[in-house]
Amino acid sequence: MAQPLDGLLVIALEQAVAAPYCSSRLADAGARVIKIERAEGDFAREYDHVAGGESAYFTWLNRGKESICLDIKNPGDAGLLQRMLRDADVFIQNLAPGAAARAGFDSAALRERNPGLITVDISGYGETGPYRDMKAYDLLVQCETGLASITGAPGQPGRVGVSVCDIACGMYAHAGVLEALIERQRTGLGKGLAVSLFDAMADWMTVPLLHQDYTGQAPGRVGLNHPSIAPYGAYACEGGEQVVISIQNNREWKNFCEQVLVRPELVNDPDYRNNVDRCANRPALDWQINAVFARLPRPALVQRLLDARIAFGSVNSVADLSHHQQLRRSEVATPSGTVALVAPPVISSAGDQALRPVPALGEQGDAIRREFDSRA
Repeated sequence: MAQPLDGLLVIALEQAVAAPYCSSRLADAGARVIKIERAEGDFAREYDHVAGGESAYFTWLNRGKESICLDIKNPGDAGLLQRMLRDADVFIQNLAPGAAARAGFDSAALRERNPGLITVDISGYGETGPYRDMKAYDLLVQCETGLASITGAPGQPGRVGVSVCDIACGMYAHAGVLEALIERQRTGLGKGLAVSLFDAMADWMTVPLLHQDYTGQAPGRVGLNHPSIAPYGAYACEGGEQVVISIQNNREWKNFCEQVLVRPELVNDPDYRNNVDRCANRPALDWQINAVFARLPRPALVQRLLDARIAFGSVNSVADLSHHQQLRRSEVATPSGTVALVAPPVISSAGDQALRPVPALGEQGDAIRREFDSRA
Protein backbone atom coordinates (compact mmCIF):
# COMPACT_ATOMS: atom_id res chain seq x y z
CA MET A 1 0.00 0.00 0.00
CA ALA A 2 1.39 3.40 -0.98
CA GLN A 3 2.10 5.78 1.88
CA PRO A 4 1.79 9.59 1.86
CA LEU A 5 5.54 10.29 1.84
CA ASP A 6 6.68 7.46 -0.42
CA GLY A 7 9.60 8.61 -2.56
CA LEU A 8 10.70 11.35 -0.15
CA LEU A 9 14.37 11.26 0.87
CA VAL A 10 15.18 12.57 4.34
CA ILE A 11 18.77 12.88 5.57
CA ALA A 12 18.95 13.13 9.36
CA LEU A 13 22.21 14.14 11.04
CA GLU A 14 20.71 13.56 14.44
CA GLN A 15 20.94 12.23 17.95
CA ALA A 16 18.99 12.02 21.21
CA VAL A 17 15.23 12.76 21.02
CA ALA A 18 13.93 15.93 19.31
CA ALA A 19 15.29 15.44 15.78
CA PRO A 20 14.81 11.64 15.80
CA TYR A 21 11.17 12.19 16.84
CA CYS A 22 10.60 14.34 13.76
CA SER A 23 12.35 12.02 11.32
CA SER A 24 10.74 8.88 12.76
CA ARG A 25 7.27 10.26 12.05
CA LEU A 26 8.32 11.06 8.50
CA ALA A 27 9.56 7.47 8.22
CA ASP A 28 6.24 6.17 9.57
CA ALA A 29 4.54 8.00 6.68
CA GLY A 30 6.73 6.25 4.11
CA ALA A 31 9.71 8.59 3.71
CA ARG A 32 13.12 7.06 3.24
CA VAL A 33 15.10 8.32 6.22
CA ILE A 34 18.87 7.87 6.24
CA LYS A 35 20.23 8.42 9.74
CA ILE A 36 23.80 9.72 9.95
CA GLU A 37 25.58 8.47 13.08
CA ARG A 38 29.03 8.82 14.56
CA ALA A 39 31.21 5.72 14.70
CA GLU A 40 30.08 5.18 18.29
CA GLY A 41 26.46 5.73 17.31
CA ASP A 42 23.67 8.00 18.48
CA PHE A 43 24.25 8.22 22.24
CA ALA A 44 20.57 7.42 22.77
CA ARG A 45 21.47 3.85 21.81
CA GLU A 46 23.12 3.57 25.22
CA TYR A 47 20.55 5.31 27.43
CA ASP A 48 19.44 1.88 28.63
CA HIS A 49 18.94 -1.66 27.35
CA VAL A 50 15.43 -2.30 28.64
CA ALA A 51 13.65 -2.95 25.31
CA GLY A 52 14.75 -6.53 24.85
CA GLY A 53 18.40 -5.47 24.89
CA GLU A 54 17.88 -2.19 23.02
CA SER A 55 17.43 1.35 24.30
CA ALA A 56 13.80 2.27 24.92
CA TYR A 57 14.25 5.78 23.51
CA PHE A 58 16.21 4.61 20.47
CA THR A 59 13.71 1.86 19.63
CA TRP A 60 10.79 4.28 19.90
CA LEU A 61 12.34 7.04 17.78
CA ASN A 62 14.37 5.26 15.10
CA ARG A 63 12.07 2.70 13.58
CA GLY A 64 11.92 2.67 9.81
CA LYS A 65 15.31 4.33 9.25
CA GLU A 66 18.55 3.34 7.55
CA SER A 67 21.80 3.85 9.46
CA ILE A 68 25.20 4.85 8.14
CA CYS A 69 28.24 5.93 10.16
CA LEU A 70 30.02 9.02 8.85
CA ASP A 71 32.74 11.30 10.14
CA ILE A 72 31.73 14.62 8.61
CA LYS A 73 35.19 16.04 9.38
CA ASN A 74 36.64 13.42 7.01
CA PRO A 75 36.70 14.82 3.44
CA GLY A 76 35.55 11.56 1.90
CA ASP A 77 32.59 11.16 4.24
CA ALA A 78 31.73 14.84 3.95
CA GLY A 79 31.71 14.50 0.17
CA LEU A 80 29.40 11.50 0.41
CA LEU A 81 26.99 13.45 2.62
CA GLN A 82 27.05 16.36 0.15
CA ARG A 83 26.09 13.99 -2.67
CA MET A 84 23.26 12.57 -0.56
CA LEU A 85 21.98 16.08 0.15
CA ARG A 86 22.05 16.95 -3.53
CA ASP A 87 19.21 14.44 -4.02
CA ALA A 88 17.46 14.93 -0.68
CA ASP A 89 14.07 16.48 -0.01
CA VAL A 90 14.61 17.17 3.69
CA PHE A 91 17.72 17.64 5.83
CA ILE A 92 17.34 17.54 9.61
CA GLN A 93 20.22 18.23 12.00
CA ASN A 94 20.51 18.86 15.72
CA LEU A 95 24.23 19.33 16.21
CA ALA A 96 25.41 22.13 18.48
CA PRO A 97 24.57 25.58 17.04
CA GLY A 98 27.00 26.40 14.26
CA ALA A 99 28.60 22.94 14.15
CA ALA A 100 26.92 21.85 10.93
CA ALA A 101 27.88 25.11 9.20
CA ARG A 102 31.50 24.81 10.36
CA ALA A 103 31.61 21.32 8.86
CA GLY A 104 30.39 22.66 5.50
CA PHE A 105 26.68 21.96 5.91
CA ASP A 106 25.23 25.42 6.37
CA SER A 107 21.51 25.24 5.72
CA ALA A 108 21.31 28.30 3.47
CA ALA A 109 24.25 27.09 1.37
CA LEU A 110 22.70 23.64 1.03
CA ARG A 111 19.45 25.17 -0.25
CA GLU A 112 21.39 27.22 -2.81
CA ARG A 113 22.85 23.99 -4.20
CA ASN A 114 19.50 22.16 -3.98
CA PRO A 115 16.68 24.73 -4.21
CA GLY A 116 13.99 22.17 -3.43
CA LEU A 117 15.62 21.15 -0.15
CA ILE A 118 13.84 21.74 3.15
CA THR A 119 16.35 22.18 5.98
CA VAL A 120 15.50 21.79 9.65
CA ASP A 121 17.90 23.09 12.31
CA ILE A 122 16.95 21.89 15.78
CA SER A 123 18.61 23.45 18.82
CA GLY A 124 18.17 24.05 22.51
CA TYR A 125 17.62 27.80 22.54
CA GLY A 126 17.65 28.86 18.90
CA GLU A 127 20.23 30.08 16.45
CA THR A 128 20.49 33.60 17.92
CA GLY A 129 20.30 35.28 21.32
CA PRO A 130 22.40 35.12 24.50
CA TYR A 131 21.55 31.47 25.17
CA ARG A 132 22.51 30.37 21.66
CA ASP A 133 25.57 28.38 22.75
CA MET A 134 24.12 26.99 25.97
CA LYS A 135 23.87 23.23 26.17
CA ALA A 136 20.23 22.26 26.46
CA TYR A 137 18.67 19.01 27.62
CA ASP A 138 15.05 18.34 28.43
CA LEU A 139 15.11 18.83 32.21
CA LEU A 140 17.20 22.00 31.86
CA VAL A 141 14.62 23.48 29.50
CA GLN A 142 11.74 22.39 31.72
CA CYS A 143 13.38 24.48 34.42
CA GLU A 144 14.36 27.43 32.20
CA THR A 145 10.85 27.84 30.77
CA GLY A 146 9.19 27.76 34.18
CA LEU A 147 7.45 24.46 33.51
CA ALA A 148 8.98 22.90 36.61
CA SER A 149 7.72 25.81 38.73
CA ILE A 150 4.09 24.91 38.00
CA THR A 151 4.56 21.12 38.09
CA GLY A 152 4.21 18.84 41.09
CA ALA A 153 2.95 19.24 44.63
CA PRO A 154 3.14 22.57 46.51
CA GLY A 155 6.34 21.66 48.36
CA GLN A 156 8.84 21.95 45.51
CA PRO A 157 9.11 22.17 41.72
CA GLY A 158 8.79 18.94 39.79
CA ARG A 159 9.84 17.43 36.50
CA VAL A 160 7.23 16.26 34.02
CA GLY A 161 7.87 12.53 33.89
CA VAL A 162 8.58 12.31 30.16
CA SER A 163 10.82 14.40 27.88
CA VAL A 164 8.14 16.92 26.95
CA CYS A 165 10.51 19.66 25.69
CA ASP A 166 12.24 17.27 23.28
CA ILE A 167 8.95 15.78 22.15
CA ALA A 168 7.27 19.16 21.68
CA CYS A 169 10.21 20.36 19.61
CA GLY A 170 10.13 17.22 17.46
CA MET A 171 6.39 17.59 16.92
CA TYR A 172 6.71 21.23 15.84
CA ALA A 173 9.56 20.30 13.49
CA HIS A 174 7.45 17.51 11.98
CA ALA A 175 4.52 19.88 11.44
CA GLY A 176 6.85 22.47 9.92
CA VAL A 177 8.26 19.95 7.45
CA LEU A 178 4.79 18.88 6.32
CA GLU A 179 3.76 22.53 5.81
CA ALA A 180 6.96 23.19 3.85
CA LEU A 181 6.30 20.16 1.64
CA ILE A 182 2.83 21.47 0.83
CA GLU A 183 4.27 24.90 0.04
CA ARG A 184 6.93 23.32 -2.18
CA GLN A 185 4.20 21.74 -4.29
CA ARG A 186 3.11 25.28 -5.21
CA THR A 187 6.47 27.03 -5.48
CA GLY A 188 8.95 24.27 -6.28
CA LEU A 189 11.22 25.71 -3.60
CA GLY A 190 12.30 24.38 -0.26
CA LYS A 191 12.84 26.56 2.80
CA GLY A 192 14.80 26.75 6.01
CA LEU A 193 13.15 25.87 9.33
CA ALA A 194 14.62 26.39 12.80
CA VAL A 195 12.98 24.94 15.92
CA SER A 196 14.25 25.01 19.49
CA LEU A 197 13.31 23.13 22.64
CA PHE A 198 12.92 26.45 24.45
CA ASP A 199 10.55 27.96 21.89
CA ALA A 200 8.47 24.79 21.75
CA MET A 201 7.96 24.63 25.49
CA ALA A 202 7.50 28.39 25.80
CA ASP A 203 4.52 28.01 23.45
CA TRP A 204 3.09 25.28 25.67
CA MET A 205 3.55 27.64 28.63
CA THR A 206 1.36 30.36 27.07
CA VAL A 207 -1.57 30.03 29.50
CA PRO A 208 0.48 30.28 32.72
CA LEU A 209 2.55 33.05 31.11
CA LEU A 210 -0.60 35.07 30.38
CA HIS A 211 -1.70 34.60 33.99
CA GLN A 212 1.68 35.97 35.08
CA ASP A 213 1.65 38.87 32.63
CA TYR A 214 -1.91 40.02 33.24
CA THR A 215 -2.51 39.18 36.91
CA GLY A 216 1.01 39.27 38.30
CA GLN A 217 0.77 35.69 39.50
CA ALA A 218 1.33 32.40 37.71
CA PRO A 219 -0.68 29.30 38.65
CA GLY A 220 0.73 27.51 41.66
CA ARG A 221 1.70 23.88 41.98
CA VAL A 222 -1.46 21.99 42.87
CA GLY A 223 -0.49 18.33 42.48
CA LEU A 224 -3.30 16.29 40.98
CA ASN A 225 -5.57 19.28 40.54
CA HIS A 226 -6.16 21.75 37.75
CA PRO A 227 -4.93 25.25 38.67
CA SER A 228 -7.80 27.16 37.02
CA ILE A 229 -10.77 24.76 36.85
CA ALA A 230 -12.62 23.34 39.86
CA PRO A 231 -13.50 20.73 40.73
CA TYR A 232 -10.95 19.08 38.51
CA GLY A 233 -8.63 16.76 40.38
CA ALA A 234 -8.16 13.63 42.47
CA TYR A 235 -10.42 12.76 45.40
CA ALA A 236 -10.31 9.72 47.66
CA CYS A 237 -13.29 7.42 47.95
CA GLU A 238 -13.93 4.95 50.80
CA GLY A 239 -10.75 2.94 51.35
CA GLY A 240 -8.46 5.66 50.06
CA GLU A 241 -8.43 4.83 46.34
CA GLN A 242 -8.37 8.03 44.25
CA VAL A 243 -10.71 8.97 41.44
CA VAL A 244 -10.05 12.00 39.21
CA ILE A 245 -13.11 14.03 38.24
CA SER A 246 -13.52 16.97 35.88
CA ILE A 247 -16.30 19.57 35.83
CA GLN A 248 -16.01 21.75 32.73
CA ASN A 249 -19.17 23.87 32.85
CA ASN A 250 -22.17 24.80 34.98
CA ARG A 251 -24.39 22.18 33.40
CA GLU A 252 -21.99 19.48 34.56
CA TRP A 253 -21.74 21.19 37.97
CA LYS A 254 -25.52 20.92 38.33
CA ASN A 255 -25.51 17.23 37.43
CA PHE A 256 -22.60 16.62 39.79
CA CYS A 257 -24.32 18.28 42.73
CA GLU A 258 -27.70 16.66 42.15
CA GLN A 259 -26.70 13.13 41.11
CA VAL A 260 -23.24 12.48 42.53
CA LEU A 261 -23.04 14.54 45.71
CA VAL A 262 -26.84 14.44 46.19
CA ARG A 263 -26.52 18.01 47.43
CA PRO A 264 -28.78 20.03 45.08
CA GLU A 265 -28.53 23.10 47.32
CA LEU A 266 -24.90 23.53 46.24
CA VAL A 267 -25.84 24.23 42.60
CA ASN A 268 -26.61 27.90 43.20
CA ASP A 269 -24.59 28.40 46.36
CA PRO A 270 -22.85 31.82 45.96
CA ASP A 271 -19.50 30.21 46.77
CA TYR A 272 -19.76 27.61 44.01
CA ARG A 273 -22.16 28.77 41.30
CA ASN A 274 -19.52 29.29 38.60
CA ASN A 275 -15.94 28.20 37.97
CA VAL A 276 -14.38 31.46 39.16
CA ASP A 277 -16.21 31.17 42.48
CA ARG A 278 -15.37 27.49 42.81
CA CYS A 279 -11.67 28.18 42.26
CA ALA A 280 -11.74 31.06 44.76
CA ASN A 281 -13.29 28.76 47.36
CA ARG A 282 -11.44 25.59 46.48
CA PRO A 283 -10.64 24.42 50.07
CA ALA A 284 -14.29 24.62 51.10
CA LEU A 285 -15.36 23.00 47.82
CA ASP A 286 -12.91 20.14 48.32
CA TRP A 287 -14.24 19.63 51.85
CA GLN A 288 -17.80 19.28 50.47
CA ILE A 289 -16.69 16.72 47.88
CA ASN A 290 -14.46 14.75 50.24
CA ALA A 291 -17.25 14.48 52.79
CA VAL A 292 -19.37 12.60 50.26
CA PHE A 293 -16.69 10.63 48.41
CA ALA A 294 -15.12 9.29 51.60
CA ARG A 295 -18.35 7.44 52.40
CA LEU A 296 -18.71 5.83 48.98
CA PRO A 297 -17.00 2.61 47.85
CA ARG A 298 -15.36 3.10 44.47
CA PRO A 299 -17.91 1.01 42.48
CA ALA A 300 -20.80 3.04 43.91
CA LEU A 301 -19.04 6.34 43.17
CA VAL A 302 -18.17 5.27 39.63
CA GLN A 303 -21.80 4.34 38.98
CA ARG A 304 -22.99 7.75 40.16
CA LEU A 305 -20.43 9.46 37.91
CA LEU A 306 -21.50 7.36 34.93
CA ASP A 307 -25.18 8.03 35.54
CA ALA A 308 -24.52 11.78 35.77
CA ARG A 309 -22.22 11.72 32.69
CA ILE A 310 -19.35 13.25 34.68
CA ALA A 311 -15.86 12.77 33.26
CA PHE A 312 -13.63 10.72 35.53
CA GLY A 313 -10.50 8.61 35.46
CA SER A 314 -8.26 6.42 37.56
CA VAL A 315 -4.86 7.38 38.97
CA ASN A 316 -3.08 4.55 37.18
CA SER A 317 0.49 3.35 37.38
CA VAL A 318 2.60 2.59 34.32
CA ALA A 319 1.94 -1.07 35.12
CA ASP A 320 -1.78 -0.30 34.83
CA LEU A 321 -1.17 1.37 31.46
CA SER A 322 0.66 -1.73 30.24
CA HIS A 323 -2.55 -3.73 30.69
CA HIS A 324 -5.02 -0.97 29.87
CA GLN A 325 -7.98 -2.11 27.79
CA GLN A 326 -7.67 0.95 25.54
CA LEU A 327 -3.92 0.64 24.81
CA ARG A 328 -3.03 -0.23 21.22
CA ARG A 329 0.31 -1.86 20.41
CA SER A 330 2.43 -2.32 17.30
CA GLU A 331 5.39 -4.65 17.03
CA VAL A 332 8.72 -3.53 15.62
CA ALA A 333 11.80 -5.57 14.78
CA THR A 334 15.07 -4.53 16.41
CA PRO A 335 18.58 -5.97 16.21
CA SER A 336 17.85 -7.77 19.50
CA GLY A 337 14.37 -9.05 18.68
CA THR A 338 10.78 -7.87 18.49
CA VAL A 339 9.53 -5.08 20.74
CA ALA A 340 5.89 -4.11 21.34
CA LEU A 341 5.62 -0.33 21.03
CA VAL A 342 2.62 1.92 21.50
CA ALA A 343 0.80 2.06 18.16
CA PRO A 344 0.96 5.37 16.24
CA PRO A 345 -1.79 7.63 17.63
CA VAL A 346 -3.31 8.62 14.27
CA ILE A 347 -5.62 5.90 12.95
CA SER A 348 -6.08 5.95 9.19
CA SER A 349 -9.19 4.78 7.36
CA ALA A 350 -6.78 3.06 4.95
CA GLY A 351 -5.64 0.76 7.75
CA ASP A 352 -2.56 0.52 9.92
CA GLN A 353 0.90 0.36 8.37
CA ALA A 354 3.37 -2.09 9.86
CA LEU A 355 6.28 -0.37 11.59
CA ARG A 356 9.55 -0.83 9.76
CA PRO A 357 12.59 -2.18 11.65
CA VAL A 358 14.99 -0.31 13.94
CA PRO A 359 18.45 -0.37 12.31
CA ALA A 360 21.62 -1.67 13.85
CA LEU A 361 24.46 0.84 13.96
CA GLY A 362 25.68 1.38 10.38
CA GLU A 363 23.51 -1.48 9.12
CA GLN A 364 22.89 0.02 5.67
CA GLY A 365 26.23 1.84 5.45
CA ASP A 366 27.85 -0.21 2.70
CA ALA A 367 24.75 -0.18 0.50
CA ILE A 368 24.29 3.57 0.94
CA ARG A 369 27.94 4.24 0.07
CA ARG A 370 27.64 2.17 -3.12
CA GLU A 371 24.40 3.89 -4.09
CA PHE A 372 25.63 7.46 -3.72
CA ASP A 373 29.19 6.79 -4.87
CA SER A 374 27.66 5.69 -8.14
CA ARG A 375 26.07 9.18 -8.45
CA ALA A 376 29.38 11.01 -8.05
